[in-house]
Amino acid sequence: MGTLYLVRHGQASFGADDYDVLSEMGYRQSVRLGEYLKYKGITFDAAFTGTLQRQLKTFAGICEGMGTLMQAVAQRGLNEYDSEAVIGAIHPHKLEKPTSPEMYRSHFRMLKDGLAQWMAGVVSPQGMPSYTDFVAGITGVLDHIRSHHSGNVLLVSSGGPIATAVGHVLGTAPETTIELNLRIRNCSLTEFAFTPKRHMLVTYNTLPHLDAPEHASWITYS
Repeated sequence: MGTLYLVRHGQASFGADDYDVLSEMGYRQSVRLGEYLKYKGITFDAAFTGTLQRQLKTFAGICEGMGTLMQAVAQRGLNEYDSEAVIGAIHPHKLEKPTSPEMYRSHFRMLKDGLAQWMAGVVSPQGMPSYTDFVAGITGVLDHIRSHHSGNVLLVSSGGPIATAVGHVLGTAPETTIELNLRIRNCSLTEFAFTPKRHMLVTYNTLPHLDAPEHASWITYS
């Protein structure tokens, strides 16, 4: 039986012109996770990432913390959905950047609505695959891992793909998958045990590397 460690990227740049940039805090989170994995004596037989910069930079930080030159296979199927395109599919007018708590709440209400409609096939966000194809990109990587590996495997991705993977394994309703997605924290660990036949959820959205009081301010969601 193997163990798949799914890691959400570190804090990115929400509200900036380019979200796909790991913040200074995000990189510190990823290095800290690597230090924790080294402390626990966890090594990996294989590693996978998406192709987004925040995912690749998080993987680099983990490697730095572990003190390893591990290589990863980049898979587009592990990339996040485009949240602006999702919102744009139900709200065609350009949104202002959120600058207040109410604007942030409004942003995520629209995101939840847009995700639900995309998942149901009601809308087709510009430049994005269908939800069926999005799921297939993620489950294809899971199937590959089950078929080709039996030890520890690292997967660095984003909240949407990781929540989708958990939803697939547990058979959750789309509404539950959305809630899983919006609750996941930066650089959190989710663990699957796996055999050649299936994956099984062990933990979800944990932060054992940030348990110490001095890391309390390092816990972020975006």
